[in-house]
Amino acid sequence: MKLPRRALLAAPALLSLGARAQAPWPTRSIRFIVPFAAGGPVEVPARFIAESLTGSLGQPVIVETRPGAGGALGIQTVVQANDPHTLLFTTSSVAILPALMRDPGYDPFRDLVPITMISDAPMALLAKPDNPIRDLADLLARARARPGAISYASSGAGSTTHLGGALLGVRAGVELLHVPYRGAGQAVNALYAGDTDLLVTGTIEALPHVREGRLRAIAVTSAERVAALPGVPAIGEAVPGYAMTIWYAMLGPRGTPSEVVARLAREVAPLASGTPLARRMEESGARLLLDGPQRLAERMRAEVPQWREVAQAAGIRAE
Repeated sequence: MKLPRRALLAAPALLSLGARAQAPWPTRSIRFIVPFAAGGPVEVPARFIAESLTGSLGQPVIVETRPGAGGALGIQTVVQANDPHTLLFTTSSVAILPALMRDPGYDPFRDLVPITMISDAPMALLAKPDNPIRDLADLLARARARPGAISYASSGAGSTTHLGGALLGVRAGVELLHVPYRGAGQAVNALYAGDTDLLVTGTIEALPHVREGRLRAIAVTSAERVAALPGVPAIGEAVPGYAMTIWYAMLGPRGTPSEVVARLAREVAPLASGTPLARRMEESGARLLLDGPQRLAERMRAEVPQWREVAQAAGIRAE
């Protein structure tokens, strides 16, 4: 029987897709692309997991930092590589950037394949110990009385720390003045210098300052209180509908075979408890998850439209 011309033209492409899905993996070294500067908090779990996978997969797993454009440059590196040996190890910025940039260079649903959530952690709203703002209720009362008079520092425009403050403004109906800095270190220094009233940052960065008594935690951004900061309320207790955590995740480029996703998720899952990484994350107020692709896919589907809504309501313009 003679096949139709359309079927003959499609056959090579179908064979190529089938060969890719059935090819052994990994056949060479694997790259974890971290889209932020070296030394950041996301690099800690990335390097721990890379070392573990190097042993279990039989191929080197190398962590590469590719900072730029708020994380978009590193994400584009993975998308353009289009190779399951080049994986993305990133934060929740992957769901935020499409709300802030007209063209971040990727579509989070079309170009990326969820592999697993790594962890999530709240942020903390910090002030100097001598700041007259007593607590969250006092902060909101002062903000309503003097719109725009209270400032908060973040690690950069469009960062998760920026959006944490913006979400507070939108959900509480108050106007806060955002002051962006180049990284968490500069933002902390600005708070110490009195250049801003408040700072929104991850608990990983916040806890050393709080435990030493140099800064005071007014609230945490998670839906519930966290054991690492006993006695510190969650913003959601006073602001209905407010909840935000910084999450870390592993994703592959479009076309990553389901067998590769399943194997990676299976290999990292045992690291979630009883490991030095699990203990380190718990001490910093984070939860180590490593629970496969479904939870990550659900989180992205919920957060991409949420951040578009927040960016529009807060007047954060796309770049």
